[in-house]
Formats: sequence, C-alpha cells, structure tokens
Amino acid sequence: MVADREGGARRRPAHAVAYAAFGVVLLAGCASMPDSGDLRDVESTPRQETQVRVFAVPPQEDATPGEIVQGFLEALTSDDPHYDTARKYLTADAGRRWRPEQSTTVLENGPSIGAAHGPGGREETDTLTYALTGTSVAEVDAQQAYAPASGQYDQPVHLVKDAKSGQWRIDGLPQGVVMGKSDFQRNFMSVDRYYFASNASDAAGAETAAVADPVYVRERVDPMTQVVRSLIDGPTHWLQPVVRSSFPSGSALKKGVGTLSPDDQGKLTVPLNAKASKVGLKRCDEMATQLLYTVQNMTPAVDTVAFQADDGTTLCTLDEDRAQVVATRGADKRPEFLYFLDGKHRLVRIPPGSSSTSADAVPGALGAGEEPLRSAAVSRDEHTAAGVSGDGKSLYVASIASSGSLGAPVLTSHGKTEDDRLTAPSWDAQGDLWVADRDPADPRLLLLAQGAGQPVVVQTRGLDGRIVAVRVAADGTRVALVVEKDGHRSLLIGQIHRALDKTGGQETVTVEGLLSAAPDLEDVTAMSWAGDSRLVVVGSEQGGVVQMRYVQVDGSVPEGPAPAALAGVKEIAASESDQMPLAAYSEDGIVRLPSGAQWQKVVKEGSGPIYPG
Repeated sequence: MVADREGGARRRPAHAVAYAAFGVVLLAGCASMPDSGDLRDVESTPRQETQVRVFAVPPQEDATPGEIVQGFLEALTSDDPHYDTARKYLTADAGRRWRPEQSTTVLENGPSIGAAHGPGGREETDTLTYALTGTSVAEVDAQQAYAPASGQYDQPVHLVKDAKSGQWRIDGLPQGVVMGKSDFQRNFMSVDRYYFASNASDAAGAETAAVADPVYVRERVDPMTQVVRSLIDGPTHWLQPVVRSSFPSGSALKKGVGTLSPDDQGKLTVPLNAKASKVGLKRCDEMATQLLYTVQNMTPAVDTVAFQADDGTTLCTLDEDRAQVVATRGADKRPEFLYFLDGKHRLVRIPPGSSSTSADAVPGALGAGEEPLRSAAVSRDEHTAAGVSGDGKSLYVASIASSGSLGAPVLTSHGKTEDDRLTAPSWDAQGDLWVADRDPADPRLLLLAQGAGQPVVVQTRGLDGRIVAVRVAADGTRVALVVEKDGHRSLLIGQIHRALDKTGGQETVTVEGLLSAAPDLEDVTAMSWAGDSRLVVVGSEQGGVVQMRYVQVDGSVPEGPAPAALAGVKEIAASESDQMPLAAYSEDGIVRLPSGAQWQKVVKEGSGPIYPG
C-alpha cells in the first residue's frame, strides 16, 4: 500500500495484520458445470474487506466431476491454513503427494476448465481429465518470492470414480496452488523482511545497512507467524549473494509454538529452538533488529521484540532506538533538503516539507554557477554534490558544506552528442559515486570511490542494452538501471557485488542478477527509489499513455493508488523515507506532492529535482 509520503512514521501496508475475523464467507463447491462443452472460467472471488474470513466447503455427495474440479479450485482461494478442505476433493494418495506450499501460480483471470475427456476421448468412463488453462501473470515460489511470468498456463487435472462409494475425486494434479489475480490480491500481502548488507565497506565507523527482501504471505492465515518463520529461514535466492542473516544455521521457532502476536504493550516475544538459543548478546541484538524491522513493516503495533531461549529464559530484548544503532534503513533517514537546478542551471535547495517557493543556492561552486549543470546528485550525508555539465561531457564534484572553487572534472565523456554522454550521477551509502557513460563507442557503468580518483569500470553481467539512467539504493546492495534497447527503455534491478583483487589490491565491482521491475512498461522515462523495496516510475505500456506508478523490486505492483496524475513528467524524485513528498520536473516546472494534496508548483524555472542519493 502506498502510505502518505509526508507526516507519517514509515510506510505501512494498508492492511494491518488482523488477529480476529469480523465475518465469514463460504465458497461453495457445488456450481453447475457440464462434463463437456466449451471452456469455462472459474471466476475470481470478489475482493472482501480485510477482516472478512473466507472458508471453503467440502464436496457434496454425488458431486459431478466438473463440480469437484471447480470446488477444489475455489477451496484454493479460501483462508484454510493447511488447505484441509481442498484435500477433501482429492483421493487419499493424491492428498499425500500434493504440496500446495511449493508454489502459487497467478493467472490473469483465473483458471479456465476445459471439456472433460476420458481414455481414447470417451466421456462415459470412470476416469476423466480436465485441462486448466489461462494466461500467466506471476509465480510465487516455495520461498514466497514473487516473480513476474508470462505465457500460457496449461495443466491437466485427472479424476477417478471410486468403485465402492461412487464418488469422484482428483487423483492427479499439478503441484502448488493456482488462482486468479484478484484472488491473489485478496489472499496475499507483500512484506519486507530485513537482512544485513554483506558487501558494505569495512572502514571504521561504517554503518551496517538493513536490506529489505520482499515476500508474499497469506494475509489472513496468521501472517505474523508466517513472516517470522520465513525471516528465520533466510533470504530469497536472488538476494542471498549480497546479504547475511544473524540467525545461526538450524535456527527455528521452538517446537510447539502457535500464533505469535504482540502483547498490550507492543512487545512481541518469540521463542526459539536450541540452535538459535546459543548466540551471544551482540548477535542476538542483530537477530532482534532483523525481526523488529520486519514486523514493523506489517503493523505499527510492535515497538519492542524479545527472543526467548528454549529453556524459557530471555535471550535479549530490543526496542526501536537500539535497533537504529545496530543497523540503519534508508526509510528511517529523513533528508534535510530537496535539491534541483534553477533557471540558471545552478544547484539549489529547499526544505522538502515547507510551503516556501524560494530556493537557496547550495554553498560552494555548484551553487555559484561556475559551470551550468544539466543534472546533479547529492551525497547521502548532504556534504558533497556531483554535477554533470550542460553539454553532458564533464562530471564535477564539490563540497556543499563550504565554499571553494570547482576544480577540474573528475570524469569526461567523449560521446558525440549530449544524449550519448554522461547520465545523471548517483551516490551510494558508502560515499562512492556512480554514473553511466552512454558513448556508443564505449558504453560503461563507472564508480568513483568517494567521488574521486581513477574511475572503476563496473562489470554488468547479463546486460543487454545501453544504460541511460542509474540510481543506487540506500542499502548499497542494489542498483536500479534504465536500459535502452531497440528504441525501448526498461527498468532493471541488479545486485552490487564488491570484492578486493588479491593480486593488485584493487576493488572490483560487478552488477549481477538483473531482473525486470516493471515488465509491463515498454518505455520507462524516469524512476527513483521510493522506499526500501519500492520505486516510483514514469513510463508507458505498449501503445499506452505515459503514467506514474509505484513498483516493487520483485516486479509486483504494491497495493494502493498510484501518485496523482501529472502532465508532461520529465523527471521524478522520491526519498526512501515516506515522510518526504514526491517531487517532479514537468511542463509546469518543479512541483511537489504533499501528503493528502494535489501537485503543487514550487518554481516555474527549474529542472532535475533530487533527494540525497
């Protein structure tokens, strides 16, 4: 859910965790269905209010084969924790073999059920097969990780008639669960679990960054306990190479633990098994930080967490203040200023939450206008800025904490045109500067350590196209790239890998595991990080109009409304902190979107709005 971007504590899903059901909806498996004829859709259940529980009903006596198939599919969309009702539509052997937790396949309009046919095409038989078909939208794997999907879904469901009872049951079916998109949105919620960046600098005083790892859990099936178990199990396969968890191998909840929920004082106590009970206080605090950040993403009711050893003693207790000492989140850092380029192409700034329309030039050369700029970036500590010259050739770095001369450029592009030169730069959490050179003769992604020295060429494995925009996440483990190929621009998310070359002592940096974050957008024109696992994107679908929306790093679309429409958007700026309003450069100049309001003009003459990063 898109929370208000100003004045709130931090982003929360709209659907806070519900611990009590306010209503019940039964899904009947007795709809009339012919055993032959045209394909029919299993219509997705209308979306219910958050606290309404949906339960399935078992098969009726003498149900037809078609009713058995439809009843089973409807049971998959219920709130039955272990799919016990769905198993009643299966033979005993099929029920033992079926693994619903293996995956969830999401289809655009739900599965269609084809005509039944028996062996050799005969319909009068004690065995029948139906085909389930549909258009794939996404797949959620056994780790609860979401991935966009496309193409046709086509799987058989085989039924047999019991010789004694005369009842039809399913004895062959695909593993996992299948449902329509609307049922998926009703049944599942996205939650950010938190791990620690493993490729952070070892420099003294360097902060440990907490990295969000989104997963989808069943919303009304004890989601708190689901998420805690999932957190302990470890990060998703995609994120695992660049993060670490402080939970020891073999960690789990203590055997017999039921539902986890906070007490009246907002404290969540989690009993652990013997493996996890042997950690020291420092590591326990790290585990508790992961836990607190994760459960706070679900509900604001929790402000303290505690781990309980297998013998019942308390391992450690941690609150919000202590968690921020252990590790930092981008969402918790509130920038002092919104920056942009004024009509004279100087770097200026304005308090993001004020109603003022008067911006001040930043201290130093970039604010003095020694070199007209076309784009800029401000370091996350807001002490240093980088600017690309108006012609796109030169990259300058200067202090904005004190005055001084501009000096020589730290990087020069040899592209023949402005569009073939340097992109807007981006600072990571370690104080390193990223920029892409779009020169067709030598396209490169470059990193300048602390914004100076010899640029390091970042290897981009699996990249197919030319980078035209780059933004590094606050956690330093992921980078968002807009990549151009065949005249179209797509948004990709990659992992950042850092390593020291043992022979020369040089740091090598690679971007790997590129994934599409907005697969249905054919042309992405602007993007910015807008949370620990979320971005705001401007782009268009094939043949569609330009639109602005939020997207998750896993390619899903978060629940809730998109930002208010804005005509002629050229650039967009957001902060990982949801307390900051969106800002944009549009046909009306620099505008911002305060909480609960419409877009408001800041200045008519200006471009390139940015937050630190």
